[in-house]
Amino acid sequence: MKYCSALYAVRSIEAAKAFYQQVLGQNIVLDHGTNVTFEGGFALQEGFAGLVGFPEDNVRWKPWNGELYFETEDLVADAARIRESGVELVHDVKEYPWGQRVFRFFDPDGNLIELGESMRSVGLRYLAQGMSDEEVAQRTQHPVELVRLWKSGQ
Repeated sequence: MKYCSALYAVRSIEAAKAFYQQVLGQNIVLDHGTNVTFEGGFALQEGFAGLVGFPEDNVRWKPWNGELYFETEDLVADAARIRESGVELVHDVKEYPWGQRVFRFFDPDGNLIELGESMRSVGLRYLAQGMSDEEVAQRTQHPVELVRLWKSGQ
């Protein structure tokens, strides 16, 4: 047995495809009409209740119990672009104790999405601020060897 994909139910596959492609810059790898898979492996399904065989009112929109997670090297620019699209925010950019900044919002169907800066970009930001390799490792909770790989461009 192996894990294959996360799938979210959507009301309109066309609206969902437009959002994920135009706002989040995701690329479709497989389009079956009412089911679409994107690079990275997540999928969207229109008509989920009927497909599975349970009543439509069993589908919970905006359930707050899972999220799609994306990373970026430029959180400030991407968060600004996403805000401008008119999405409903869960919270604006906030920073966690390990230094990573994240931004959460809903897709048009109420599915929770997190956009976070990659830990590599967090480490590089701290190095650019003058922190030592060891200080970056301690702050980001990542091994110093990994910090040195980030620093070397790997």
